[in-house]
Amino acid sequence: MFEVKNSKLSNGEFNRGIFATRDIAKGELIHEAPVIPYPNEDHEFIEKTILADYVFEYGANHTAVLLGYGSLFNHSYTPNATYDINFKNHTFDFYSYTDIKAGDEILINYNGDENCDDPLWFNEPDEKK
Repeated sequence: MFEVKNSKLSNGEFNRGIFATRDIAKGELIHEAPVIPYPNEDHEFIEKTILADYVFEYGANHTAVLLGYGSLFNHSYTPNATYDINFKNHTFDFYSYTDIKAGDEILINYNGDENCDDPLWFNEPDEKK
């Protein structure tokens, strides 16, 4: 259903993305990513690592590292995929938000809401300057 390839959306060292290998219908389950949750108060330790850019909010009191391919979906303000947190199974379940054509990169909105256009943490000005 999908494969990892180089993405044109990033020019950094880690420029991978998830691409459809076949047409995917709107609403279709794409991937179930297992999570490793940790309490929010432990996030100060994660902030010192590259993992800080790859974790997701996991309820009010936890953050989670996504396993599988969950942390490889790139961002778009016009996503073609979305996700739901499945607390019962401890997974993030990724679904197509629109029809996706074979060869298209599968993109989510990092803000968690498909229509949210708030600035992302890595695009905000550095307050330490």
